[in-house]
Amino acid sequence: MARTLAKDHDDKRRAILKTAARFFAQNGYDRASMSQLSVECGVSKALIYHYYSGKEALLFDILNSHLSSLLAEVSRVDKVGKTPQEHLKALVQALLQSYKNADEEHRLQLEAMTSLPTMQQAELAGVQKQLVQVVSDAIELIEPDYFAANPKNLRPVTMSLFAMLNWFYLWYRKGAGITRQDYADLATDILLSGLKGVAKKNA
Repeated sequence: MARTLAKDHDDKRRAILKTAARFFAQNGYDRASMSQLSVECGVSKALIYHYYSGKEALLFDILNSHLSSLLAEVSRVDKVGKTPQEHLKALVQALLQSYKNADEEHRLQLEAMTSLPTMQQAELAGVQKQLVQVVSDAIELIEPDYFAANPKNLRPVTMSLFAMLNWFYLWYRKGAGITRQDYADLATDILLSGLKGVAKKNA
């Protein structure tokens, strides 16, 4: 007979994930040990191993949960009744808001994903690809004629926007300077203005 899960099973798992993300990001995934993590979590190492077979399984769940959450958020952004520019702005707002309480997870995505086995990296890359595709499709609709004539430029333009967003956690300090919402709009406006100029130049 299958063992019944405790009512707080998912809550404990999420708590371990959040603490592990912070601990790995602050101390370096390669240097962090499961023994150290158990102390940080305030639980026994045996309890962590009850949820995860090892450090790689834990890192994979952190990144998979993070990326899946980002994809779900942008997929919920409705483009009905919005111009292509408004839709892109809404997507960027959703992304940056999703990063709000996930700076550690985002940092691990950028710095530690290559520590995972090749198959797990490929699975996470598949989720990333879907996320990029949602934004890329939105950007293409802004200047469809330009991208029809210059299809090779769509990915560089898309990744340029992600570059502005992905390193936000390094310099942003809450309450000091620009807000998260204002930066989302600023980054989008920079991309839109640049894209408009390039499209006009190539018309």
